[in-house]
Parts: sequence; C-alpha cells; structure tokens
Amino acid sequence: MIVIVGLVVLLVAVIVGFMGVLTNAGPAHPLTENFAVFGYHVTGSTGTLFLFGIVVGAVAMLGLCVLLAGARRTAGRGRDSRHQLKRSQRETAFLNQERDQRLEHPPVGAAGGSAVNPQPVPTPRTRIPLLGRFSRARQPTGTAQVAGRR
Repeated sequence: MIVIVGLVVLLVAVIVGFMGVLTNAGPAHPLTENFAVFGYHVTGSTGTLFLFGIVVGAVAMLGLCVLLAGARRTAGRGRDSRHQLKRSQRETAFLNQERDQRLEHPPVGAAGGSAVNPQPVPTPRTRIPLLGRFSRARQPTGTAQVAGRR
C-alpha cells in the first residue's frame, strides 16, 4: 500500500515539474536578475531555473537514499552482531553451568584422588606362546621387582 502511495506521489511530482518548466519557458518569462551557481551564470527563463531546481532536488534525494540505505545496512549488521553475541553468551553460560554440575557431582565409579590425570592400572598381558616363548606381564616402570624363573 505504501509503495502505491509513493508511486502516485512521484507521478504527481513529475507532472507538476513538467508543467512548471513548460509554462515558464520562452521569452515571456525571462530571469529578471543575474543568477549564478558556482560561477555558472544561469540565463534563460524561469522555467530553466525551475528545471535546474528539479535536477538538484533529484540528486539530493538520491544522495539521501544512499545515505539511509547505508545506515540501514550498518544498523542491520549491528543487530545481527548483537544477536550472535547474546546467543554465544547463552551457550557459554549453559556450558559453564553444565561443567559446574559435573564438578559438583563426580561420576559414581570415580575413585578418590586426582580426576584430572588418573594413573593407569597395570594389567597383565596374555599372549599366545610363539615358538616356546611365553610373554610375561610387564612390570610398571620404577619398580625393583625381579621375576624369578620356574
């Protein structure tokens, strides 16, 4: 609906502009005083001056549209960044809460001691005898036990 209203207003403005230029043209409507813009002297009729006004207004409107589009885009990126930051903060809070719950309630089968770097429990290895040799269980490093022969 707003687009249709905008198109109607634009059409009316174009019609008024053309009528203003056409009705104020010719030798019957000369400029009464000298008119200069940036050193350029405008000569002719009031319709020519009106046409230059329309062109300047259109350029100004185009510049304003570009400015507002850039501001809208920047605001949209900022909004997206804020939403991503909030989502990241929620995820971080959830993960921190979950970590705290795990630290407060250790698993049921955990033994006392350091849960960060538990010592492995040595398990004896059994291998199939190969050519009459039997593999013995490895002793943990740092022990001074000597295995006796049978």
